[in-house]
Amino acid sequence: MPVFVRVQRFTDNGEHMITVEDMKAFEEEVAARFNAGKIPYPVHLEDGNEEELLGVFKDIHEDDWVCCSWRSHLKCLLKGVPEDVLMDRIMHGDSMALCFPEYNIVSSAIVGGILPIAVGIALEIKLRHGSEKVHCFMGDMTFMTGIASECLHYGGGLPVHWICEDNGLSVCTPTSETWPSEDMEYDRYSYRSKWPHAGAGIRVQF
Repeated sequence: MPVFVRVQRFTDNGEHMITVEDMKAFEEEVAARFNAGKIPYPVHLEDGNEEELLGVFKDIHEDDWVCCSWRSHLKCLLKGVPEDVLMDRIMHGDSMALCFPEYNIVSSAIVGGILPIAVGIALEIKLRHGSEKVHCFMGDMTFMTGIASECLHYGGGLPVHWICEDNGLSVCTPTSETWPSEDMEYDRYSYRSKWPHAGAGIRVQF
């Protein structure tokens, strides 16, 4: 069984201590323990996006928040969660809902559930004039949902960075078969009404 000791995100010269090989090895170890029956809970593994994650995390600072869905092992590693701590939580069934507020990273196993949380954190940062930023990951199918559309609108003007991780699938269903892009065309027009939001009088705005 490997001994995990890495606890810092960066070396002295600013390079990530977590490498592509480290990330792959961690997920392989989770898979081995799961297949051996040592993790009697659901796990969600990542593969093929390690380089992309390293690129994204170059712009994520220690005080920034990272919000994830149910597949967040590698984000936790890159945010600085020690590997032994992370593995312990996975071994105890938290793979789908890893939350480490002490490292400014939270996740939700509910489809789209992390998005309003990201908006809420970003609003709190704005209201207290903080300098942190929120980086929120979502899958391509989640990106097509109504909650994503609303949160992206409400997040306008807030310190939130949305990242869509597109693997072309919703679980096992191709996203393109569920939400064909050619079917998303729509007309839009602008107008002004003389009526108030409710009633038929003159609205007094306080």
